[in-house]
Amino acid sequence: MYSPAPSTPLKYVLPFYLTGALAFLILTVMMYLSADAFTGHYFNPHLLSMVHTAALGWGTMVIFGALYQLLPVLSERKLFMYPLSIFSWYTLTTGTVLLVFSFRNFTTGWLMITGGTLIAISVITCWIQVCGTYGSFNKNIHALFITSSVTWLLITVLIGLLLAIHLYNPFFSQHHINILKLHAHAGLAGWFVQLITGVSSKLVPMFVVGHSTKTHLLTRAFILQNLALTGFMLDGYFNEPGVRSILYAVIMLAGIACWLMFLYDAASKRLRNKVDIPVMHTLVSVICLLVAVCTIPFIYFVQGTAPAVLYGTLLFMGFISGIILGKTFKTLPFMIWNTHYKKQLNGTSGILPKHLYKSSWVSVQLVLLIAAIALLGTGIALSNLPIIQIAMVVWIGVASIYLLNLLGMIMLPTKEKFIQSPL
Repeated sequence: MYSPAPSTPLKYVLPFYLTGALAFLILTVMMYLSADAFTGHYFNPHLLSMVHTAALGWGTMVIFGALYQLLPVLSERKLFMYPLSIFSWYTLTTGTVLLVFSFRNFTTGWLMITGGTLIAISVITCWIQVCGTYGSFNKNIHALFITSSVTWLLITVLIGLLLAIHLYNPFFSQHHINILKLHAHAGLAGWFVQLITGVSSKLVPMFVVGHSTKTHLLTRAFILQNLALTGFMLDGYFNEPGVRSILYAVIMLAGIACWLMFLYDAASKRLRNKVDIPVMHTLVSVICLLVAVCTIPFIYFVQGTAPAVLYGTLLFMGFISGIILGKTFKTLPFMIWNTHYKKQLNGTSGILPKHLYKSSWVSVQLVLLIAAIALLGTGIALSNLPIIQIAMVVWIGVASIYLLNLLGMIMLPTKEKFIQSPL
């Protein structure tokens, strides 16, 4: 008889969500204070500190928490070792703080290297957790995407650590800007894109109550995405960067298209006609991903660094942030409900996961997200500082609503217990 794997206790997941939400708010404030960094070259201290806050403190932090939450569901096995989760939180948080501080002040040396080392240790811990949870389990395509993405994340942070050492004591034969491009794309295309592809292809059909039998599309997506990224990394290291990157972008786009066709097929067969607001965030994020890929030719054929900055902004603030802002309110409420309300037979037994957060706030969050992306993209394309500054104010609004909604959802069970106490 089938017995579902036990869900991960909240105490091993919530620190990641709370830290990530706080980092997102800090990121938007940093963006407002350093708005002029979006009109200059992408290799500058303020922009580097913001990119790593977005990639590590916001994106990777929340995704680690979501992974530890979802791995038992995706693998139908208990999480390998619960203490590893908290250990990875400590090392990721400390490493991110040290690294962002080092970039902000551009102090190369032991502080930056220590931050990079702690992050590498955190990622190794997560890699062990993922591989240990799957174990000898007959891996499906979703498992392949997840293990591949975490492996690419490990490659990303190791390259980053070597770059931190190189900035202090140069040893690369290649220029550090070229290595930085490899580091960035291993993280963006290897870690974020592949992880989101694997997890969303499992969760989106569940959320819309749809099913697709075209799993061959996911197999093609896996092959094409890894082929494009591997080719780009090897070519980029041994040769000077050039227009061949467009070829790899086309292959990557074909891999993304296969993934989207699978999601479309599942959505077209959905039993639930109404698509809720959290899922709409996914649509916005996918649009940002496609637009970002389409900007790649402009990076090579248009003078200036604006296309490159726009490309990174669409990926970090549109694609990655859009996914997280939506998926948080599809996965975490169920986990809190499963812990505090599922077994109650009376009193608050009428509470459902969707009652744990303010859906109207999520709707406002979506509107502000679209406005923030549009304003920031326009400001970067036109190199218009006032528009960028207005966009940053909107981003602060998005982050504030997300953090407050998250806090309310997490604190609700404690608040209800206090109100119902017979004191």
